[in-house]
Amino acid sequence: MITLRTLPITYRALFSSFLALIGIGYLTALSLLFLIDIAPHQEAGQGLVQDISQQYHGLPNDTRLEAALKGPMATMASNEDRDRILNWIHNGAPNEGYAAVAPIFKSDCLTCHSPESNMPIPPLTSYDNIEKLLKTDTGENIVQLTRVSHIHLFGISLIFMVTGAIFALSETPLWLRVPLVVLPYLSIIMDIGSWWLTKYLEPAFAYVVIIGGGFMGFALAVQIFVSLWEMWIEPLKTAVALLRKGRRSPVL
Repeated sequence: MITLRTLPITYRALFSSFLALIGIGYLTALSLLFLIDIAPHQEAGQGLVQDISQQYHGLPNDTRLEAALKGPMATMASNEDRDRILNWIHNGAPNEGYAAVAPIFKSDCLTCHSPESNMPIPPLTSYDNIEKLLKTDTGENIVQLTRVSHIHLFGISLIFMVTGAIFALSETPLWLRVPLVVLPYLSIIMDIGSWWLTKYLEPAFAYVVIIGGGFMGFALAVQIFVSLWEMWIEPLKTAVALLRKGRRSPVL
């Protein structure tokens, strides 16, 4: 029977390299999530649940532009510039007052929100385009949600297919191995499904998004750690034991 402990060293090196890069990639993704979503909301005095609820359900009492300036775009402009734009919005965002805030959009926003950026929102180059963002914030629309959902469903499922296939060769008990192979897929459904429930049913499903993401990270960490342990630490322990008996390990 082929197990991680008996694999040839070439396969162990291959699988270990893949698992290490996936682990680093996951940590990088968490760092990006913190920098572009969590940190700006924390600076605005909002928690993670509020962040998720705003992203998918929106803020019915705010415009899309105001919600962005209070959330993910909060750090893209100085406090003074942000307050000037918010005051303009609170005063009804009149066309007559646009000239006073136009330089702020030009200096702070056009780097990313220019006509060449192909962003899913209008380029912030004119009052007419900015006026489209002065509607009630309803969160991500169905096109954006569908696009992000299908990318995550395909991409994450394939990642867990490979990590799960490697982990399935471990010698952990079957009663534990099977749930840990299935858990990531249930977590994906819980996480992404709750995006839709948060948007169309109840903002409180933001809690389920966090729980699903936590289970997903836990399953990935266990699969990587156990697989690396059984590919390297267990064979090393066996080799040391055999050397003490004057024999050579057939694995290392």
